Amino acid sequence: MELIPVIMSGGVGSRLWPVSRETHPKPFMALPDGQNLIQKTFLRASRLEGVVEVLTVTNRELLFKTEDEYSAVNSAKHAQAFILEPFGRNTAAAVAAAALQLESTHGPDAQMLVLAADHLIKDEKAFAAAVSSAMALAADGWLVTFGIQPTYPETGFGYIEAQKDAPLKGGLKVARFVEKPNLETAQNYVGAGNYYWNSGMFCFRVGSVLEELRQHAPDVVEAVSKTIDSSRLTSSAKYRCLALDAEAFATVPDISIDYALMERSSKVATVPCDIGWSDIGSWNAVSELTEPDENGNRFEGEVLSHDSRNNYVNSEDRLTALVGVEDLLVIDTPDAVMIAHKDHAQDVKHIVNQLKACSHTVHLLHRTVHRPWGTYTTLENGERFKIKRIVVKPKASLSLQMHHHRSEHWIVVSGMAVVVNDQQELMLNTNESTFIRAGHQHRLMNPGVIDLVLIEVQSGDYLGEDDIVRFEDNYGRVDK
Repeated sequence: MELIPVIMSGGVGSRLWPVSRETHPKPFMALPDGQNLIQKTFLRASRLEGVVEVLTVTNRELLFKTEDEYSAVNSAKHAQAFILEPFGRNTAAAVAAAALQLESTHGPDAQMLVLAADHLIKDEKAFAAAVSSAMALAADGWLVTFGIQPTYPETGFGYIEAQKDAPLKGGLKVARFVEKPNLETAQNYVGAGNYYWNSGMFCFRVGSVLEELRQHAPDVVEAVSKTIDSSRLTSSAKYRCLALDAEAFATVPDISIDYALMERSSKVATVPCDIGWSDIGSWNAVSELTEPDENGNRFEGEVLSHDSRNNYVNSEDRLTALVGVEDLLVIDTPDAVMIAHKDHAQDVKHIVNQLKACSHTVHLLHRTVHRPWGTYTTLENGERFKIKRIVVKPKASLSLQMHHHRSEHWIVVSGMAVVVNDQQELMLNTNESTFIRAGHQHRLMNPGVIDLVLIEVQSGDYLGEDDIVRFEDNYGRVDK
């Protein structure tokens, strides 16, 4: 039986700001062991029995970053496919797009395992056993969700109520889905024994989920189908990629798969499981991944502490000192520091909303920004000037482009560069440079086998990243 894990990578994770940002969201956050959540999800999915391909649904701007993260851990060279959304349209649209695409490539009898890119599962053996049970139910036409055995009365999760008198082989029939409860209700749920945390993970036979979607959410399926008809499908030796058309995708209803289908269908089952699951939904959850010291403090990075207890500090770039404080979260990044009481970990999202309201870019970008060709790091940003450190991967190339409002001075620090500067093509070695005037078409290429590192000094009236006119690009980013 063919199994295709579908990794949903669409959330930002605003509760984990300032590390999680729109261009570097929660799935890409490095954990204490060095891997990030999307890498762990890919590995966990690809190791399951029967997997023929891993399909990832993500934002089109994150394709190359996701590809890089997978390449770092995909030593077995598992087959990959991508569906690229121009913007988020909720989970019903993503599931429908994945199901329709898999129906055309693998047929209606293939099974899809829907996984969130930003969840952590510690017991991989128990997870594989739960997936096996779910696949058996899905083969019989059930829409299967994974119910996490609750260990405490959590008020931040939705719950699944299972029918006590309706056992199935390997699972239970679902009576209803319940919204996030208050504390008293959550305590009652835990005591009842037939309520489970809703993990947001699912297993379906492709034909079954499409049949149920057509019955309960026909507007979603119809709009997604029309979107796919007008979208571009490309294939290469590396992966298959469906880039959804933005204009058509905007007509798809914005609704979750729970509301659109799972709460309406009579064919929903749950597989209760204890798999060491966490949605890593706050800095409190992240802190649990680090062992505490004798004072209950958990530290990532260089931290000194005096008379301080039960704190979590994440500070990789500089020394942090705590004196006489308790129960704090301290998250330090090169351009932003967040300090919160542990009891208010869920409220970090309100700071992100304030940043959006005042159009502050720190909710969007880190100082180091990933691009298909490499990275750039903003070292200093002043009035009429900006200094960047640019790293270009071997054999990679920036677009042929032009700026209206700024000039640029490039100095090679290491490696070798081929530069198109107006009508000239130059070869620059270490310690050599070139000056590019505003209005000149230019391009930067790395012909070597090691990273090209250079310093870029920008000067001009306007230094925004949107002052780019692209003429040619290897990554499909040419302006229409």
